[in-house]
Amino acid sequence: MQPESKDRLIEPTAALVDGGPLTESQIASWRHQGFALVDGLFPRELIRNLLEVAQARFPEVDSDEAQLRNDFGDGMTFPDESDEFNDLSLHLRLLEASAQLLEVSVHDLRLTQSDLWPKYGRPSGDRGRFDNQDQRIHVDYPNHTLTHPASWSQPEAVEVIIYLCDQTDVGGATAIVPRKGPLDEAYMPPMVNTPGVGDVPWINDRLQAEEWFVQHRPDVAAFRATLYEREVYTQYKTGSALLYRHDVWHRGTPLASGALRLAHNLTFKKADASWISTLHPGWAWAMYQPDQRMERLIAGLRPEQRSVLGFPFPGDPYWDMEKLRAVEARYGPLGFDASPYRKALSWTGR
Repeated sequence: MQPESKDRLIEPTAALVDGGPLTESQIASWRHQGFALVDGLFPRELIRNLLEVAQARFPEVDSDEAQLRNDFGDGMTFPDESDEFNDLSLHLRLLEASAQLLEVSVHDLRLTQSDLWPKYGRPSGDRGRFDNQDQRIHVDYPNHTLTHPASWSQPEAVEVIIYLCDQTDVGGATAIVPRKGPLDEAYMPPMVNTPGVGDVPWINDRLQAEEWFVQHRPDVAAFRATLYEREVYTQYKTGSALLYRHDVWHRGTPLASGALRLAHNLTFKKADASWISTLHPGWAWAMYQPDQRMERLIAGLRPEQRSVLGFPFPGDPYWDMEKLRAVEARYGPLGFDASPYRKALSWTGR
């Protein structure tokens, strides 16, 4: 489905080195069109090291195990034993970019998704309705929120794909439908004309999903055909980040046969959007690990990074001196610095 026409290829634009980190044009693209493809958010060394960790973690492309994988899951999820994965999940520039888009402070963000998984390129063929090789066009909100996204001007979350490969090497561009403005029929609520919503069965494979609509909802099939006609395609590079929304139409396209694409998927929501769920088992459940990965991670984070996990920020009403001493006793042996919390308490007199 990917065209040769260059006007349908989206190249990444560079993040700011200082401040920001997103430019005004990148912020405007996300707010008006629904997405921005950005380079330079992260240190190259961090991306390179994470790629090496992930390549060692997952099956080789030509293995039998790789051929059996045709859907999401069985990847790395936060918190992982990999420091590189955890570092990228809570990288300050990523948090700052998400905060820019949602117009909140970093400590008013919450992490609800961080997973890294492989996608293997295979020859075309029927691998079942749940296959993710050539996805149907969809929106992501149904598996993130218990409700429906708010109006376009009131976004509640930022989704992120961090690519660990070059699109020119592996294929698999993300196709996305830019919103044209407030009167764009493709983006008129309610956005329910997608598999898995209402009484429409959950089908991932594009051909089988669209065949279902043709047979059962011909009017919706005609609408969805216009979405495919409007697709643009991300020409991502290693380290590129696609920042997009829960309510933007998009899909994954086929990889080159025999290729492996590794991508890190994340979601950050506004702290008060309680209807947007965490996709993984809760962060506290990760503390039931003998290696104490979560405790050690929390102890070493900066206050704004901890807050993204739900840890109370300095000055939060949660804190009083008794609670601070108790938390310090829990994490102090692992390197926790209580001074920012103690300083905020001294200002409030609690």
